[in-house]
Amino acid sequence: MNTFPVIYTERLTLRQLRPEDSMDLFHYFSRDEVTEFYDLESFTSIKQATDLIDSWNKRYETEQGIRWAISLKNEERVIGTCGYHNWAKEHSKAEIGYELTPEYWRQGIMTEAIAAILQYGFQSLQLNRIEAFIDPANISSRKLLLKAGLAEEGLLRDCFFEKGQFVDAVIFSILSREAVNRRH
Repeated sequence: MNTFPVIYTERLTLRQLRPEDSMDLFHYFSRDEVTEFYDLESFTSIKQATDLIDSWNKRYETEQGIRWAISLKNEERVIGTCGYHNWAKEHSKAEIGYELTPEYWRQGIMTEAIAAILQYGFQSLQLNRIEAFIDPANISSRKLLLKAGLAEEGLLRDCFFEKGQFVDAVIFSILSREAVNRRH
């Protein structure tokens, strides 16, 4: 990977995160409703946002993943992020992750962003399988993933250790051949 890919959709620009985006990330990562189902505690300092941006950009540089900043077209403000982590090249699969500032919830923003990165994952990264793991109580994420075409595969009991406790996860996936069929 060389130049970070910028993706444009009808309403959005998906681009690389920059250090100056720290304030925007802090704005929503400091809110409990955003981190409720996230594997991070709510932020208490801007440095946490800067460190997260650095971490995501390092993963891109080492070809371990890719995380896009989500902004409305012709605006710089970051309203969320989405991308791939746990990229297993030998298995042609990766896991998606995402979050959005609450001011933009339930407006189809993440549906639009996820559709764009699924297409990028299958076409540019040559992924065969894209997975997502969510908290069983995260109804909004469940609806988003189903709308994006991912299939619910089942419940993984005590799958992750987050915030001092074991938590269940529901796994979703979509395969390349299913995505192609959805487009036709």
